[in-house]
Amino acid sequence: MATAHAANWPSWRGPENNGVSRETEFPTSWSKSNNIVWQTPLPGPGNSTPIVWGNRVFITCALDKGARRGVICFDRKDGKVLWQQDLPYATKEPSHETNPYCSSSPITDGERVIAWQGSAGLVAYDMDGKLLWHRNDLGPFTHIWGNASTPLFDGDNVIAYFGPGLNVFVAAFDKKTGKDVWRIPLDDAKAKTVDQFYGSWSSPVIREADGKKELILGLPKQIVAYDLATQKQLWTCGGLGPLVYNNPLVSGDTVVVMSGYSGPAVGMRTGGSGDVTATHRLWQITDKKDLPQRVGSGIIVGEHIYICNDPGFAQCIESKTGKEIWREKLGVTSWSSMSYAGGKLYVIDFRGETFVLNASPEFMLISRNPLGEMTRGSHAFSEGQIFIRTYNNLYCIGTPAK
Repeated sequence: MATAHAANWPSWRGPENNGVSRETEFPTSWSKSNNIVWQTPLPGPGNSTPIVWGNRVFITCALDKGARRGVICFDRKDGKVLWQQDLPYATKEPSHETNPYCSSSPITDGERVIAWQGSAGLVAYDMDGKLLWHRNDLGPFTHIWGNASTPLFDGDNVIAYFGPGLNVFVAAFDKKTGKDVWRIPLDDAKAKTVDQFYGSWSSPVIREADGKKELILGLPKQIVAYDLATQKQLWTCGGLGPLVYNNPLVSGDTVVVMSGYSGPAVGMRTGGSGDVTATHRLWQITDKKDLPQRVGSGIIVGEHIYICNDPGFAQCIESKTGKEIWREKLGVTSWSSMSYAGGKLYVIDFRGETFVLNASPEFMLISRNPLGEMTRGSHAFSEGQIFIRTYNNLYCIGTPAK
């Protein structure tokens, strides 16, 4: 079995599913004419993030207005397309104009690439593009803003949150066959109508402690944890708003989830059973002036959360108290998730301008790196190179070969 290591970026949040790279050297300066190893035109726009394994780079991409939903594999050396496989889906599926189909990023374990393509299903290919299995019996998944949650691996299983909309659940499948392992309905997370402003686009995370694994979900109105071994609900913590876009942030026994659409942010201590809102919630931010729209996920480094909000403001927040340390305007609107690589923070805005910051309670902007192209994805980091997917191109940033 292939083993994940720091040089790979097997999911949109990296090898540890938290936006952290343990490598130490990455570029901090580039432009359209500087430190571009290669760029490859893409057949369509998308909000998903590239993933990297060895000499291959993968993205999801929709064509024909979502009638074809693809996974594309590129040669890491020169950006050439090695293969592309598409799923047909002729039925009209709602989404927002800012959220093209295939917003869910692919994942890989080095033997297979798995992608959730909305109502077109959950699909697995081998590394050479051969179809391994396809589950097209899970949906449909309908919400006026579409979907975006990315699956994750857990041993021999792949776990995926399916929502938002009228059909919402979290399930595990055998990663080799695609067969059901377990399924948990999430009735409280269902919208009453397709156009209701209610739901979660968040991806699940796993917290390991004392030899046990907890599956943590950011859902409308609450944070929920399940015992992965038994699928029994462990606890719930209330205080979120009706819309959640970003991932739960986990550091030790602290979990932080921030609502979207100017909804509350919540920090809590794990543990307990049942509704632990009164006993385990550490803080809740409810003041509207402190609650901008949040789409991208943050990151916890040390005792601080770093996140870039939709309006383009970066924030540093104490993870234990919710106290804001600083808030600084970077660029224009951003849906990018903050990453920590080479000891620095990276985030990108809608214009394709990457901001490199110090991860510090004192704000320090290191560099601004413009590409001048629309992007709503995040960075991928591997072997000293950075990969960026815009609506027009896939970029490899690094030191070009001479």
